[in-house]
Amino acid sequence: MKKLRLLIVGTGSMAANHVAAFAADPRCDVVGGVDVSQQRAEEFCAAQGIPNAFGDLDEAIAWGGFDAAANVTPDAVHHPTTMKLLAAGKHVFCEKPLADSYPLADEMARAADAAGLINMVNLSYRNVAALEKAKELIAAGEIGRVRHIEASYRQSWLVGNQWGDWRTDPRWLWRLSEGHGSRGVLGDVGIHILDFASFAVGEPIVSVQSRLITFDKAEGGRIGDYTLDANDSAILSVGFESGAVGVIHASRFMTGYANTLRLHVFGDEGALELEHGVASTQLRLCNGTDVHSQAWREVICPPVATNYVRFVDAVLEGGPMVPDFRHAADLQQIIDACYSPQAVGARAVRLPESIDPVIPTGPLPEPDGDVAAMV
Repeated sequence: MKKLRLLIVGTGSMAANHVAAFAADPRCDVVGGVDVSQQRAEEFCAAQGIPNAFGDLDEAIAWGGFDAAANVTPDAVHHPTTMKLLAAGKHVFCEKPLADSYPLADEMARAADAAGLINMVNLSYRNVAALEKAKELIAAGEIGRVRHIEASYRQSWLVGNQWGDWRTDPRWLWRLSEGHGSRGVLGDVGIHILDFASFAVGEPIVSVQSRLITFDKAEGGRIGDYTLDANDSAILSVGFESGAVGVIHASRFMTGYANTLRLHVFGDEGALELEHGVASTQLRLCNGTDVHSQAWREVICPPVATNYVRFVDAVLEGGPMVPDFRHAADLQQIIDACYSPQAVGARAVRLPESIDPVIPTGPLPEPDGDVAAMV
């Protein structure tokens, strides 16, 4: 059996998850790991049983003993590292977001398509079986024509200490500081909840209006070198291609929810609701005669293939690239639009029918050493 030889690029907190997921597939061998620090690369590879460690991506590319790479570097590093991998003819599985702005994400999507290489983004909630089932029910007309959508991404690490103390831990402080490369809760998890909603509904978002809020969290708005100016809560009013409307929001102040996604889709013949949290997932449906009594029934959801399995399928067997770079770039365009003065103002921004026009977002800060050290 032909095996996929995989390189792990970046050895931060998510890298071990990628190694475990890919190593569980008998069709895949994790053959190397890369970090900007040779020592960290060697320590990571030794702990994970990976035979080759590199302190530089160029060195790994010159070695060349891999077919594809999982890019698990910090957000701001996705673009330069992926472009190098594509130029070397390597297939790429990239963590979300694809890039920290639409122009860079668009360039990555164009380069991957031009090279004819497999390209996928780890929008990890595609692994949730209930999301796939919700999409299937909506597409089958079980709730009629979609009219209204509510979706939320709920976190509370600015309230609780379930993931440690954000006031003293650089892992969390950088996410609150635009100067350290963060675009706030919208830039961090916005792509997930936008994908969650639009994938289930089965149609793109074509207009958006946003409100981004940064709350006072420390005296003087800073802790040490970190200016706490990135958005903590984001509220989006969106329009879908069919004319359906929706509210999509995300916050780090949703007390009682460590990491929960909720989706409600209302049609003219029924509705469904999906909640996916740390401990459990539930999908419920109200349709048929139940719309008169407001009775809901739970839907059983068969398991689905993970993004990791689908990537191996795509490389070895020609399976579909879902979700691919182009899809992630389209979502990034929506996120960029949320930062524009037009979207934050009184009127919604109509997204262009073609992806070629770029909605201006202003310059983004370069990542500093603290962010780079998290690779």
